[in-house]
Amino acid sequence: MIDAQTIQVYDDRSDQYARENAKSTTRDTYLTSFISACPTGGRVLDLGCGPGHAAKQMAKAGLETDATDASSQMVALAASHPGVHARQATFDQISGAAIYDGIWASFSLLHAPRAAFPGHLAAIHTALKPNGAFYIGMKLGTDEARDDIGRLYTYYTADGLQKHLQKADFTILNHSFGSSIGLDGVMADWVVVTAHA
Repeated sequence: MIDAQTIQVYDDRSDQYARENAKSTTRDTYLTSFISACPTGGRVLDLGCGPGHAAKQMAKAGLETDATDASSQMVALAASHPGVHARQATFDQISGAAIYDGIWASFSLLHAPRAAFPGHLAAIHTALKPNGAFYIGMKLGTDEARDDIGRLYTYYTADGLQKHLQKADFTILNHSFGSSIGLDGVMADWVVVTAHA
């Protein structure tokens, strides 16, 4: 279950987050690669979509785009983009088998409790079609903690994340590292991994 305080932070700061997210260029290269990995007209899920900037680009590229977020305010912003089918849902509500050609989880699953993470990955794997594309971005670390604005994070090492993905039967294609300033104004190190089911 997603932490209620974390959801409240995103509800309260949705407009600020949308403004800052719109300026981000970190996502662009990875998103272009993700879109290219999906078949023309394929169905994709932006999991933890925030204000829907990535989902908007997926829809513009001709993908059938579903988007989910636990924050009602974020869902409202995501739903305003043409072609984006947004709904409020938590990670516990990932369901279905062989539905998606790709699932994009850009710095969203880092809010899932550590104990629930393997189950979420298993559900994502099941929801993907065979060889479906998967993108995940996570902040680097080893513990669980709240940031300065109250969001609860679960941190992973790059090796630890890749082991979780392999245990969930994903085939890892590549990974890369970076750092950026988040909503809390703090510079954080992160890893992104691309894989397929």
